[in-house]
Amino acid sequence: ARLADGDVAFFERLLPGRVVTGEEEVKPFNVDWLKSVRGCSQLVLKPQTTAEVSQVLRYCHEKNLAVNPQGGNTGLVGGSVPVFDEIILSTALMNQIVSFDRVSGILVCQAGCVLERLGEYLEEQGFIMPLDLGAKGSCHIGGNVATNAGGLRLLRYGSLRGTVLGLEVVLADGSALDCLTSLRKDNTGYDLKQLFIGSEGTLGVITAVSILCPQKPKALNVAFLGCQSFAKVLETFTTCRAMLGEILSAYEFMDGKCMELVQTHLKLSSPVADSPFYVLIETSGSNSTHDEEKLSNFLERAMASGLVTDGTVATDDKKIKARHLRERITEALTHEGYVYKYDISLPVGRLYDLVTDMRARLGQSAKNVVGYGHLGDGNLHLNITAESYSHSLLDAIEPFVYEWTARCSGSISAEHGLGFKKRQFIQYSKPREAVLLMQQFKAMLDPKGILNPYKTLPSA
Repeated sequence: ARLADGDVAFFERLLPGRVVTGEEEVKPFNVDWLKSVRGCSQLVLKPQTTAEVSQVLRYCHEKNLAVNPQGGNTGLVGGSVPVFDEIILSTALMNQIVSFDRVSGILVCQAGCVLERLGEYLEEQGFIMPLDLGAKGSCHIGGNVATNAGGLRLLRYGSLRGTVLGLEVVLADGSALDCLTSLRKDNTGYDLKQLFIGSEGTLGVITAVSILCPQKPKALNVAFLGCQSFAKVLETFTTCRAMLGEILSAYEFMDGKCMELVQTHLKLSSPVADSPFYVLIETSGSNSTHDEEKLSNFLERAMASGLVTDGTVATDDKKIKARHLRERITEALTHEGYVYKYDISLPVGRLYDLVTDMRARLGQSAKNVVGYGHLGDGNLHLNITAESYSHSLLDAIEPFVYEWTARCSGSISAEHGLGFKKRQFIQYSKPREAVLLMQQFKAMLDPKGILNPYKTLPSA
């Protein structure tokens, strides 16, 4: 249905002072972070409680009004903004920490809590969040869970599917599902929370999260290395994993072109000499002397065997700088013009082959083709830049990039989700029977199709 004056009046009575209607005021909520897709919603709602979300969805279900749940709007696949005129349900004011247990490390909070704020709160308690993203200053934990965000700490602490213990979710008809358990072990029936983790707001609106948080490491070290080839990057990873073992918390790589863009657009400098590839290694443990000794032994081995041509172990100030080089690549790419972004999971040995093949395929039609990502868990971020959007360039990229990935038994979305941009390509990663079952879940939980329509699943 289309939004009517009576609908707006109802929401203004329900959420006094928390209804946004002005064209300019609504505009930021309609545009994604990449400025690549734009909806035309006329209404943003900002509930503060699960009860309010429930009332909003009950009304929308009755009136057949489509709803776009939105957290920090940092998504990269067009999943967080409307396609047409869907009502935007923002979790921005649902930002309260409910509880934290210092014995178990279990945090319970509302979905709109910003990831970085949660991290700061936990650090005061001697703990950390199990995930860390470049967008942590803006993204919401509810959005992280809804998209099953990965990030820099997945190698050490695993995915949100393992660290999220419970969820509170409001379904399309307004009924609230309270599965907000704080138990590590609960083997009673189906694990319903897994349906909503990674569902991108298409099955329900996550309103609160219970998440297991690890203790803050007493010792944190960062090494930034230069490698002459991707084969050396892989060998370094094998050696690194064998020698650092339990203290290895991140293994990231970026190619030389990424470094060039970060230096040019963001004026950041590299702590090591120019190199075709760079590796960022992070260790975290409980004994600084022990960890530094292990890292030093690893670096000596890597340098002596020719795996690494240059490297530095970061001090406290440089740790932030070295992490920035990796975390801000996405930002640097936006200065290049239009960016075609691909987030792919592949067998680690084939990770960079796709970048090489894509460069050969596109030639001069693309401005840059770069690769970086979480090598420790086989996640490549392939980015192709051009002065402006070109349909012919897109046709040269897709579906080639998905066919290539499928041939390697990879995933077309490692951590960003499918959203609007990738939903019609799901068959490259999932069999027809699996997609059909997903569509049946959607039809059961959202029979009117009002929750984040046109996202995640292909047209039936």
